[in-house]
Amino acid sequence: MPLNERSLIGQEVAGYYIEDIVGKGGMAVVYLALDPRLSRRVALKILNPVLSVDDRFRQRFILESRTVASIEHPNIIPIYEANADADGVLYIAMRYVDGLDLRRLIYDRGPLPIGQANQIFAQVAAALDAAHAHDLIHRDVKPANILLAGDHVYLTDFGITKHRSSISGLTQTDQFIGTPRYMSPEQINKEHIDGRADQYALACVVYEGLSARLPFQRENDIALLWAHLAEQPTPLSQLRPDLPAQIDTVMLRALAKAPEQRYATCTEFVTALRDAISGNQADPMGGPTSGPHLVPRQGPHSGPHPAPYPAPVPGPTTGPPTGPPIGPPTGPPTGPPTGPTSGPHPAPILGPSFTPIGSDRAPAPPTHPTAPKKRPGRVPIVATTLVAAVAALALVAMIIMNHQGDTWSRYKTSAAAPLTFEYPGDWTVRTHQDLFAVVSPHAQEFESLFVAGPGADWSAISQVVEDDPDSASGVYVQVSDTLDAGGNSEQMKAKMEALLPGQVDVGKPVPDQAGTSPATRFDGSLHDPATGTRLGFVSYVIDRQPKTMLVMYFCAKATCDDATQTRIRQSVHLS
Repeated sequence: MPLNERSLIGQEVAGYYIEDIVGKGGMAVVYLALDPRLSRRVALKILNPVLSVDDRFRQRFILESRTVASIEHPNIIPIYEANADADGVLYIAMRYVDGLDLRRLIYDRGPLPIGQANQIFAQVAAALDAAHAHDLIHRDVKPANILLAGDHVYLTDFGITKHRSSISGLTQTDQFIGTPRYMSPEQINKEHIDGRADQYALACVVYEGLSARLPFQRENDIALLWAHLAEQPTPLSQLRPDLPAQIDTVMLRALAKAPEQRYATCTEFVTALRDAISGNQADPMGGPTSGPHLVPRQGPHSGPHPAPYPAPVPGPTTGPPTGPPIGPPTGPPTGPPTGPTSGPHPAPILGPSFTPIGSDRAPAPPTHPTAPKKRPGRVPIVATTLVAAVAALALVAMIIMNHQGDTWSRYKTSAAAPLTFEYPGDWTVRTHQDLFAVVSPHAQEFESLFVAGPGADWSAISQVVEDDPDSASGVYVQVSDTLDAGGNSEQMKAKMEALLPGQVDVGKPVPDQAGTSPATRFDGSLHDPATGTRLGFVSYVIDRQPKTMLVMYFCAKATCDDATQTRIRQSVHLS
């Protein structure tokens, strides 16, 4: 497969005629293709040619893809063919679904309505349990792999599944082990995994679907993996007040660090989730949930389930534990956590013997009866009520102030910036006529900077950077006739210096995506020779008609590749 994936459009590959690109990732590109033999369009996934060098990977990939193809389940994407072409490049032909994926749905519309969430997650759970019944583990459950065709859901990308009995890692270099945002602790530790690793990932997807934010958001992958190993996410009921507190207990169990503390199946998890939301769950921490099971159980999982929270067994596990638990549960506390940074966290041990340590809560002090007191008069009661009301208002104000930075807003499309994207709720928006848009805590100052162009006065920005460098960040969007997504570093430097204030240093172009749109990424910096003030940036050049678009995240740091930049980039949707 050529390095330029667009060069295949109009070509024939393994008997399929390539028509367009419908998606791409780090290890493969998915094309819309025509199968002339059956006169039908298919999604043709072509893997990176580097993978075909590994004979062991190639053989197992074809074998396990064909195993997935043999599973007849309405929520597993049908696979028509899995093989290698004449040059040895691996490919899969599967049903083409003309619809959204869950990732785009969340980015476009925010948290899912309860009814829609229940419908989607029940179908995903059924697909996963069907795969687990065939001893196949998906290993990369995430919103982008959940396709929506109206009300029907397909789970896709089983091409990197791993058989329960196969050795750890898909390649000799363990290159592909999942997506860090949804990765279970046992995957991170490279332990033996089973279907409960997929359940953990599904729980991360559920959390994101119901809140439009990830359970763990960190500035880099190392911090993110640490959080999966040792921290607890903010309870969902705090992020979404219309959800009952019982849902936090269900999520805590599905996101347990040790797999033996999770539910026996994905369907059992989703059933408990729905029962908690509907109020039918009498004892969410003990045994099967009460009330009707709203999701039908699949054949091999219809029997009795192990009791929850069995005592952890050191070392790798080979399946769900059986038998009653011995002694008190050693998993997470029964109440919802107070946040990702509450209390001390156990240090993760990178090895197969890692077991998280649950936190013990001290018992409440005993209460003692006291002699009846004289009933206070009306004035003390009124005074006490007023004091309590003032204290409550002060507490509410403090909570609002503390959580203001946790809220996100969405930029509304304009002629200057024909797209939408998310940005922190305490930033402000300035759309300058039909020229550009800037969103920042200091939007007015940056608007004055960018509108001035190459001869701009940086004094106001220099003061912001000196006084509060963390607030000297934001997003700049502009459409241009001169920018070229296929340009090199030197060309990009010259064109950006003609558009932006100051001098530009820019790195090499890197193929990437902004939301669901293919883009070329350029990292660099913008600085003022007179004051020495410097802003770093991560920019994305998107080839769109009639004009190319520049989406640039800037900050007063050496590198701007942080969690805020990531979320903004992922939320981009062209109008």
